[in-house]
Amino acid sequence: MAVKDSPTSWVNEHIQKYVETNGAEGHEWRPGVYTLLLTTKGRKSGEMRRTALIYQPSGDDHVVVASQGGKPTHPAWYLNLEEEPVVDVQVAAEKFQARARTAGPDERDRLWKLMTEVWPDYDDYQRKTDREIPVVVLERISG
Repeated sequence: MAVKDSPTSWVNEHIQKYVETNGAEGHEWRPGVYTLLLTTKGRKSGEMRRTALIYQPSGDDHVVVASQGGKPTHPAWYLNLEEEPVVDVQVAAEKFQARARTAGPDERDRLWKLMTEVWPDYDDYQRKTDREIPVVVLERISG
């Protein structure tokens, strides 16, 4: 099935470079800031949708944040994985399936700190919105 990449032009360009180079370009987005590619199944369209997200490892898992820059609504990729939690992930050249879940309150605090160490703007995003920004844990299930 064909994958639709983010409609945001700079994210789309980032994804294309990441895919074309198998992560050699794009995995390290900025110095010390690494990204993965997350592909979810569209909850309305059924289409496969891919975006690039900052991540941090936590044990064998990968952690991402559904910030959408502090907008008042959750990003589409997060709504998609709430509907279908089995997702495709690419970290550099490594590709695997994962089960996505939202971190619980105690775990969220620890993982939020982990993520703001690499991207402090998440704290600013949280201040801009009334919603609690979800922290998502991607647990490998294959690959």
